[in-house]
Amino acid sequence: MKLHTQFLRLYSHYGSSEEIAITLDELAITFTCTHRNALTIINKMVQNGWILWFPQRGRGRRSKLQFLIQPEEIAVESMMQAINRHDIKEAIGQIRVHSRSSSMQDRLQGWMLSYFGHHSEMKRDKQIDTLRIPIRQQLHTVDPLYMNLLAESFVSSHVFDGLVRRENNSNEIVPNIAHAWEVDDRRTMWTFFLRKEVLFHNGSIMTAEDVVYTFQRLIETSRRTLYSFIFKQIESIRAINATTVCITLKEPNELFLSFLCTSRATIVPRGLDQLTEASFGTKPIGTGPFKVTEMNDTVCVLEVFPHYFQGRAHLDRVEILQIPWGNEPETTDQGEQTSPFHVILSPSSAEGQSWSQIHSEASVRKFVTCNTQKTGPLSDPVVRAHILSCLSPDEVDDVNFHREADIMNLGPIQIATIPQYRKDAKYIAARLQSFGYECKVVSSSPEEFKGSIRLESDLIVFSLFRDQDEQLRLFDLYQTMSAHVEPHTRVDIMKSLDSVSRESEPLARARLFKTIEARLIQEHQLHILYEKKVQTAYLPSVRGVTFNSQGWVDLRHIWFPPTS
Repeated sequence: MKLHTQFLRLYSHYGSSEEIAITLDELAITFTCTHRNALTIINKMVQNGWILWFPQRGRGRRSKLQFLIQPEEIAVESMMQAINRHDIKEAIGQIRVHSRSSSMQDRLQGWMLSYFGHHSEMKRDKQIDTLRIPIRQQLHTVDPLYMNLLAESFVSSHVFDGLVRRENNSNEIVPNIAHAWEVDDRRTMWTFFLRKEVLFHNGSIMTAEDVVYTFQRLIETSRRTLYSFIFKQIESIRAINATTVCITLKEPNELFLSFLCTSRATIVPRGLDQLTEASFGTKPIGTGPFKVTEMNDTVCVLEVFPHYFQGRAHLDRVEILQIPWGNEPETTDQGEQTSPFHVILSPSSAEGQSWSQIHSEASVRKFVTCNTQKTGPLSDPVVRAHILSCLSPDEVDDVNFHREADIMNLGPIQIATIPQYRKDAKYIAARLQSFGYECKVVSSSPEEFKGSIRLESDLIVFSLFRDQDEQLRLFDLYQTMSAHVEPHTRVDIMKSLDSVSRESEPLARARLFKTIEARLIQEHQLHILYEKKVQTAYLPSVRGVTFNSQGWVDLRHIWFPPTS
């Protein structure tokens, strides 16, 4: 790898199709090494057939150098070696180093894409089908308790199982680890009957004690966690026997069963199989169709779990690699790619074939809210109305607040967000600055964002993933928003949310959520920036493309027909 880099450095200084006259002093300076090491490097390049070298003895005499290979070939070879070592950072570095050469960058990116997709090989007379997937988000953990990102939840959904699940492409809740369940007349006591001999990836049998441990772990956590409004309402959980679990709620909540379908509520082994919580995040043990065999900053390798209780997946191996093509994890509303990954085959095998584009029922909505709890200009509804209208190009509001002196007296507007939405926040800042407002963007980690930073800012950039868990997400969102809206609005929101939790009919709950949204928009507390459908691209030869409840491709059903 180092020799490749040295060749590229040499070519960048002296690259030509003609013979180059050069001294050993100049080579030593180029390679930043001694004369002896410079000569060793040159000899290795000669042995590899990269250059011709005609040495001239004597100090100051100029030797002859001729390049026999183009730098693109060396860069591609270097990147291939990096990828085969799963050193994606080095591979991406090669692209960035040569970003000034569009032809080289295109070639490197093209080769990298050919690495992804479906690959089949024979091992010990068995066909091994591997799917390599590029994602933009870095995976930090797939522990159901600690994950924050969509990509982490996507991986987790293939490693762990919940008591129940949503049928793919349907709102119907169906059995999963629990083959049946019942609830009492008060709708607070839920009893789940577990399948027998469901295996964890380590070969141990999952029992009711694992379910109890999983939910006790959620209840006792001090972390600000998605859907905590649900599991914090659990009054008790107990194992009746090895295959029966009883969960009692403090009060009825009609979103409870929906919560049990989410990745957050999937079952982990009691005591995390003696791993620390940090280790469990990258060496997880679940009951899902795939098990994690490797996970680091750039790659996560899933291998099929042949003893999966719902039947073996068709794929044998899935390699998920983080590819940060851009500097930002997401782009702005102009052509945003909202899917955490694409199912990609080799472009070389795709000649003459058209890509299929498929939309799931999921979408991503980006919006901005106003913090009226902070002492400042946004406590004035007239100011809020004008600021939010500036974000709609054709609807700038002149509501008696457009004088430059008024704007100058406001001071800087702080916009808070997380790194994934930094570009959206910068777009908002640029838009407001064009109207004379001074803005400051503050970006923090998802965990920090749940803390005080929101209440210290004026505008907050949020995202809502609209999937089959949308009502859970809306409840969590509006409960969070209630902390930074005006007191009278907060009281009304919490009353509406209480009605939602007691409403058994999903359509009626949807109407209540719509009422909250309309109220926030009318009071200039909420402004929707845009919404994009989640889209996945794949070639027609990919079979079994279905979506799970989060709108992601379900890897357990994907398969590839044999190629001629």
